[in-house]
Amino acid sequence: MMTGEEYRASLGDKRRIYFRGKVVEDVRKHPTFARQVDAAVRCYDRLHAQGSAVVEAFFTPPRSVEALRRRGEADLDILTRVSWTSAMTLLTAADRIESRRPQGAAIMRDYVRMLQEKDLRIVECITDAKGDRSLSPVKQADPDAYLRVVERRRDGVVIRGAKLHIALAPIAHEMMVIPTKAMKPGEEDYSIACAVAVDAPGVKIINVGSEAPGADPRDHPFAADGFASHGFVIFDDVFVPNERVFLDGETDCAAAFAHSLGLWIRADGLFGMADQADLLVGLAQLIAEANGLEKAAHVREKITDMILYATLVRSTLEASLAHCERMPDGTMLPNELYANAGKYLGAADYNLMIRHLHDIAGGSVQTAPSVLDVENPEIGPLILKYMEGKAGVGVEQRLKIFQAIRDLTLSPTGTYRTIAHLHGHRFSRVQSADAQ
Repeated sequence: MMTGEEYRASLGDKRRIYFRGKVVEDVRKHPTFARQVDAAVRCYDRLHAQGSAVVEAFFTPPRSVEALRRRGEADLDILTRVSWTSAMTLLTAADRIESRRPQGAAIMRDYVRMLQEKDLRIVECITDAKGDRSLSPVKQADPDAYLRVVERRRDGVVIRGAKLHIALAPIAHEMMVIPTKAMKPGEEDYSIACAVAVDAPGVKIINVGSEAPGADPRDHPFAADGFASHGFVIFDDVFVPNERVFLDGETDCAAAFAHSLGLWIRADGLFGMADQADLLVGLAQLIAEANGLEKAAHVREKITDMILYATLVRSTLEASLAHCERMPDGTMLPNELYANAGKYLGAADYNLMIRHLHDIAGGSVQTAPSVLDVENPEIGPLILKYMEGKAGVGVEQRLKIFQAIRDLTLSPTGTYRTIAHLHGHRFSRVQSADAQ
C-alpha cells in the first residue's frame, strides 16, 4: 500500500502534461493540479490508515448488495472512484469476452491484480475524436479520427489517435484505453483495448482547468476538493506490449467494453446524483429560512418539486441495488435498466431544480460579497449590516449559504457538475470543512 506521500512521489516521472499552451514541469507543484494531488494524497492516507485489507476489498468485485452499497457510499476522492469504476469495467468485460478472447480476459484480471498490489490509480479513456460523426471509422478523411493500431509487432502493438474528455489523467498512474463503440468487420484496427502508463513515450495530455489558482476555499467550498481537470490524451505512436493488450481486432467484442464502463459509471454516478439532489433540497430550505420566505406558497411549491425529484432519483438507485444481477463468478452488477432510468431522471430535470434554487435564493446568489470583502475593516461591517436576513439567522451563515449555492451552481465547478449530471458521471463526496 502507498501512503499519501509515496503517491505524491510516484508522480515525479516523465509524464508530458500541457496546460494553457505550456508544459507542466511538475504536476505536484502546479497551482491547478496541486490541489487535486492533495485531495488524492488525503484519500491515500485515509485508506492506508485502515489497512491493506480495505484496499484489497475495495478493488475486489462486490459479492453482495451491501458491498456494492458500501462502495457507492464510500468517502473517496474522484481519482480513487474513477479507478474503481475502471477496474470493475475490466473485470466485467473480461467475463463478457472470455469465450471469444480468453487470453485477453486473463490479461485483464492479471492487470487488475497488479493495480491492487501496487495501489495504483487508473483513469478511463474511451471517447475518440470521431471527426465527421456521420461516418464510420474506416470512412473518415483522417484514419486517426478514431484511435487505431498502426503497427503490429511480435511483442506488441503501436497505437495512434486521441481520447477526449478524460478526467484526472495528469495525476493518475495508468490509463484504460477502450473502444468508444461497437465495431464492424473491416474495423479490426480500431477494435483495440489496452492499458497504457501515463508516462509512456508518445503520450501527451492536454488539460483545461476552470478554477482560478489561489481561489479562496471559503468562497468555493465545493471546488476545494471536488474539482477535476479535464482534457484529452494524444497517443502519438505509443507502443503497448502484449501483456497490456486486452483486445486486438475482435470487432464483435468491442462493444463489451463500452457497455461495461457505461454500467459502472451509471451505477456509481447515481449515488452522486442522489446525494446532489438531497443537497439541492437542503440548500433551498436553508436559504428560504434565511430569507424569511420558508412559508411563502410559491417557495414551498418549488421545494416540494425538488423533494419529489430527489425522492425519484434515490428510488431508482435503490431499485438498481434491489434488482442486482449476480454474475457467474459471484460479482453483483447493479441493474442496468434502473441505473439508466435514474441517470435520465437525474439529468432531465436537473436544470429545473437549479432554476428553483436560484429563484428561491434571489439575486444575492450572484452578487453576495466574498469572505475577503467581509474581512475588510472598512466595508465588512457595512456588508454585514445590509446582508442581514431573517432574525435569528446569522448574517455570516446566510452569506455562507449564498457562497455555497454560487459555487455549486454558477462557478466553473457548478458547470462541471452540470455536465457530469448530463453524462451520468460521479463527482467527489469529499468536501472541505466549510462545505460540511
